[in-house]
Amino acid sequence: MQSTQTMNKGVLEKVFKLSEHNTNVKTEVIAGITTFMTMAYILVVNSNILADAGMDKGAVFAATAIAAFIGSCAMGLLANYPIGLAPGMGLNAFFAYTVVLGMGYSWQFALCAVLIEGIIFILLTITNVREKIIDCIPTALKHAVTAGIGLFIAFIGLSNAGIVVNGSTILALGNLKDPLVLLTIFGLLLTAILIARNVKGAFLVAMLTISIVGMIGGLVHPPEGVVSAAPSLKPVFMQAFSVPMEQIFSFDMIVVVFTFLFVDLFDTVGCLVGVASKGDMLDENGKLPKAKQALFADAIATTAGALLGTSTVTAYVESAAGIGEGGRTGLTAVTTGILFLLALFFAPVFTAIPTQATAPVLILVGVMMASSLTKIDFSDFTNAIPAFLTFAMMPLAYSIADGIIFGIISFVVLKIATKRTDEINLSLIILSILFICKFIFL
Repeated sequence: MQSTQTMNKGVLEKVFKLSEHNTNVKTEVIAGITTFMTMAYILVVNSNILADAGMDKGAVFAATAIAAFIGSCAMGLLANYPIGLAPGMGLNAFFAYTVVLGMGYSWQFALCAVLIEGIIFILLTITNVREKIIDCIPTALKHAVTAGIGLFIAFIGLSNAGIVVNGSTILALGNLKDPLVLLTIFGLLLTAILIARNVKGAFLVAMLTISIVGMIGGLVHPPEGVVSAAPSLKPVFMQAFSVPMEQIFSFDMIVVVFTFLFVDLFDTVGCLVGVASKGDMLDENGKLPKAKQALFADAIATTAGALLGTSTVTAYVESAAGIGEGGRTGLTAVTTGILFLLALFFAPVFTAIPTQATAPVLILVGVMMASSLTKIDFSDFTNAIPAFLTFAMMPLAYSIADGIIFGIISFVVLKIATKRTDEINLSLIILSILFICKFIFL
């Protein structure tokens, strides 16, 4: 038994280079579990959103789990990064509420658009176009992206928990007397104390504790069971190929595919740069090693997801939770992927983890990622203003992509206006022009 365990550890060491990244199997597995627990909500949320478009909820649940498994494992094995992938929020809403309910097309049409997007992304990755986009982003903006993602996911946590709500002043403080909000605040304090005391597995311990307390107090529903049969994929599987040819070559298809491409590209780029920066995975030049492999994993996952029957698969900012637990290699991502696959059979248990348990993790990961602001030179306004717009617009516009857009456009304009054109490159100028065209024509 001992020799078998040693051999298994040796294989994992060889594949994921654990010692080289100053980590071990236990740390990576705990990080993977933590990432999964902060991402698991997508199993239920994605199913509900795409069901509004007329898709079978059970089939979408299965497609979501399998697509997340494929994407996360591809990221871990190809790029050796601790980043989980799953169908993206925002993109699924565009799929259901704009393409299907708004434009009046079938959900099969939307799946076909996602499939085309995935194939185009594979081609762009092979030709290094996506990698060059990552490399051309200035260092100051990369740090701002990290902080912006931190603010963004902290805002998601505060909003999901009801601590911040819509109000007469756009945003307002929620009802702090609400028992569920109080449970979240208790969880936030507990998680903060565990982190401050350097407790190993703090996020995981906190989430389990909060869930149990909520269930004992009758605030959270306990699991209705433990094991359930995996839902059938048949109602949505390969339905992207059922679209009539005249719709595939229509102008609307071009618009839909471009929108999917645009949002997914910059959400993924923003996530990869931000999360990688948090995990100290950028090289001395501020570039992302193995960016091509990471983007290829993302493109494969999107293509596979479309074939399975779900909206665009993308990298998840919640991966920062696992990195906060010490995850540094692809073993974290593979662990997350395996748990998504297991969720097919243990759905009652996994979906019983309440928002009140995951919200504190998102908020405190935001605190950790905000430390990147200290690396920005705020005395240089040609860097400070674009950086500020980048990290401020992400939570305020509820979009990582829009934060990057505002940052890049303002960076180029200020550098040109102050005659410091040597600090910008042709790629940034082209991106700025494309972004401006997006605002004008889309």
